[in-house]
Amino acid sequence: MYVRYEAVLSSQIEDTQSTLEDILGFESDPKADHPKDVEEVVNYVAAMNYGLDRIREFPLSLRVLKEIHERLMRGVRGGHLEPGEFRRSQNWIGPRGCTLAQATFVPPPVADMNDAMGQFELFLHSTAPMPVLIFCALAHAQFETIHPFLDGNGRVGRLLITFLLCQRGILRLPLLYLSHYLKQHRAEYYDRLMAIRTSGHWEQWVKFFLRGVAEVSNDATETARKILELRENSRARISEHIGNSVLALRLLDLLFLHPITHIKFVSEKLGCSYVKAAQLMESFESEPLALVQETTGFKRNRRYRFRPYLALFPDPPAAPAEPTPPKPQP
Repeated sequence: MYVRYEAVLSSQIEDTQSTLEDILGFESDPKADHPKDVEEVVNYVAAMNYGLDRIREFPLSLRVLKEIHERLMRGVRGGHLEPGEFRRSQNWIGPRGCTLAQATFVPPPVADMNDAMGQFELFLHSTAPMPVLIFCALAHAQFETIHPFLDGNGRVGRLLITFLLCQRGILRLPLLYLSHYLKQHRAEYYDRLMAIRTSGHWEQWVKFFLRGVAEVSNDATETARKILELRENSRARISEHIGNSVLALRLLDLLFLHPITHIKFVSEKLGCSYVKAAQLMESFESEPLALVQETTGFKRNRRYRFRPYLALFPDPPAAPAEPTPPKPQP
């Protein structure tokens, strides 16, 4: 769920509209109707998991970043803009549809970009003593400034933070959804990065980044505690009201993996009949358990959400009105 949450929020920074419940619904039933851009978020999850597997075997490198980018952009918006390859033409950042002359920021031209990425790879492999969180802050800002891809730079740059924290042993699992903080402070996020490029204000950026890590770390820790409490409390209530039903406890575990589901999916995953799965879901929906909520109102093709679990991953509160963020232009 932490990976999914990070994927949704990082994609929303780029104006993707799909929500956490959209991606969970897609996972439980890919053939149903879903928002168009949900596959962008699904790709983010795939890119995250792919990258975590790769860095267990190989150091983070330009080759691995290209592979991650290819998986991120496969078959979605921007997928025609050379996925998995560094750009071979100039790009720029600014309001949608702006020209090069109107750009807010122009990344390095291609020849300089390739040289900069070579230097960036050396930085990633540096063994010079530096606090890991500061290293991550510097790496993210450098990557976003070089802007090596025609599209998807913001998402790859935010994935990079998680990969570095895991590779450096700070995190054993990707349990930091930093995009929660970056989305809430999106205008300042872009402003701090721009201030590095125009005025060399690295210290202000690092402070902003560290404050975000601190806030989100505390939030993620509290969320983990609440998840464990919910699991133990739910197991106790199931034992009290249903008895020591192995299937009921397995259903609870399934809901933690797939908190939006339907009866056919439950039947297949638990290896029980459709009727038995329907009976279990009805008992989970009814008082006194009330663990799931039916969301369609239909008599057939009903969909259920694991309400108390999803409540632990809310959308960030609406930020004050702010200008549309600058967009990369190929």
